[in-house]
Amino acid sequence: MITVNDLHKHFKTKTGTVHAVQGVGFSAPDGQITGLLGPNGAGKTTTLRMLYTLMQPDSGSIEVDGFSASGDSAAVRARLGVLPDARGVYKRLTARENIAYFGQLHGMSDALIAERTERLVAALGMAEFIDRQCEGFSQGQRTKTAIARALVHDPKNVILDEPTNGLDVMTTRALREFLLQLKAEGRCVIFSSHIMQEVAALCDRIVVIAHGKVMANGTPDEIRAQTGEANLEDAFVKVIGSEEGLHA
Repeated sequence: MITVNDLHKHFKTKTGTVHAVQGVGFSAPDGQITGLLGPNGAGKTTTLRMLYTLMQPDSGSIEVDGFSASGDSAAVRARLGVLPDARGVYKRLTARENIAYFGQLHGMSDALIAERTERLVAALGMAEFIDRQCEGFSQGQRTKTAIARALVHDPKNVILDEPTNGLDVMTTRALREFLLQLKAEGRCVIFSSHIMQEVAALCDRIVVIAHGKVMANGTPDEIRAQTGEANLEDAFVKVIGSEEGLHA
């Protein structure tokens, strides 16, 4: 379980101060998919970067399975599998070698890495390219490799930043099924998106973020009830007060 309480983060720019995150708070339970929904620039990625300890919040707190991100960041990172907004894979390595390298960073044995790799290859449909060098991979192949290496240590909590961005229809469908499998295994899954269909199809809970703030938080039915809208897309537009950035 991941618990976020009153996160704040600002950045200094040449033209002034940007308040990227302003009091964001929510809980993401085990065995559920929690979606961070919002237009581009809403503060979703900054929030996720603080969750997986890449950034330190100016104030507020984060706990992962009861461990504090500020007080025990190593324990938090060990319990997280992260697909960041940057999908970079090591191009001179094969997909299998990319996965193995991350397993070694987590202190896993070669035998356990091999076992976990085979499970992930089967789950993500990577058999035809697992032993190919990553140079020249498609966007979908790079994303699958990045997800596999993020999950090789079998984390209970999974954070995905716009995982279907740039993927074709068939790869997107396969990835949706994989996320539902993670949920069925009892994992805590958080993913960000600005695409309404992704959130509506997958999420048990939705946290709507705009202008660095939580504008709504609840199940899809709860958000529809809160806004008085029968359609989730209409509810989203009403919550953020603008259609800017919405992808129907």
